[in-house]
Amino acid sequence: MDWLTQATTPGEKFALMFIAIALFVVVMGAILFLVDRPKRIPRWVVAAAFAGPALLLLAYGLVRPALITIRDSFYDKQGDDFVGVDNYSRALTEGQFQGVLANTAIWVILVPLGSTLIGLVYAVLVDRTRYEKLAKALVFIPMAISMVGASIIWKFVYEFKPNQPGVKQTGLLNQVLVWIGLEPQQFLINSPWNTMFLIVVMVWIQTGFAMTVLSAAIKAIPDDIVEAARLDGLHGLKMFRFITVPSIRPALVVVLTTIAIGTLKVFDIVRTMTGGQFGTQVIANEFYTQAFRQNNKGLAAALAVILFILVIPIVIYNVRQLRRSEEIR
Repeated sequence: MDWLTQATTPGEKFALMFIAIALFVVVMGAILFLVDRPKRIPRWVVAAAFAGPALLLLAYGLVRPALITIRDSFYDKQGDDFVGVDNYSRALTEGQFQGVLANTAIWVILVPLGSTLIGLVYAVLVDRTRYEKLAKALVFIPMAISMVGASIIWKFVYEFKPNQPGVKQTGLLNQVLVWIGLEPQQFLINSPWNTMFLIVVMVWIQTGFAMTVLSAAIKAIPDDIVEAARLDGLHGLKMFRFITVPSIRPALVVVLTTIAIGTLKVFDIVRTMTGGQFGTQVIANEFYTQAFRQNNKGLAAALAVILFILVIPIVIYNVRQLRRSEEIR
């Protein structure tokens, strides 16, 4: 298959493109031919013809790399000698990596809770107000920004310069501190608070997602339930606690678990703003560091497997909650 990547001249590239299109036409023609003759061909053959290529590509692109990563996690730095669970033992017992796991746990706890809480409160406050669409658009805009772009924006917000005569602060947050008579701070260096300032960036991005999903769930609450609650004397916080939250519980579960999975894989923010230094390292960035900076293939694979294992319980819980909500309906 090396010839697919060795095409250099325009003619060779055009020929490859023509071959790819021709193969696609042949495959689709064969599938349509099989579909046109359902009486002579078993259904499983038709299903295999449609789903088979996709399943093969998924197996090659997802399952195969996953199995290779699991295998590599039991080998040494170069991937030559079998070392058993030594990489996992190191990742779970050494102080450096325990700090990485602790930071990741802080992210997974605070980001989903913070994003969901802010998004829920905001969705309730702007629901059916005059400028609802504009208010929601302002909160959703960060979702349209890439993680790297958002990180650069907030890196400028946290920018620090010594508070000396003639030196102006370029960071918005430090300039505000100077205006109110306080000393500027190095927000991205001082541990452990620098992790909290990085988490703010993720919360800022994910709040728009939480607000959108929860707002749709709030609007789906039947009006007769709301009216009956009001006739029973429920208003304000009691309405929110006893009617709104229980009614949108499935949406809350989806938002919390989705953001938690995304947070477990957080990489861009840490890599762009601190590079994992100053006590801000997380699993995904440590995996990158071990694989491409330290060239430790085995330990990097072990960290990747640990990250995958951490995601599994969240996915299982999400699926169970969705099935339970479908049974209730």
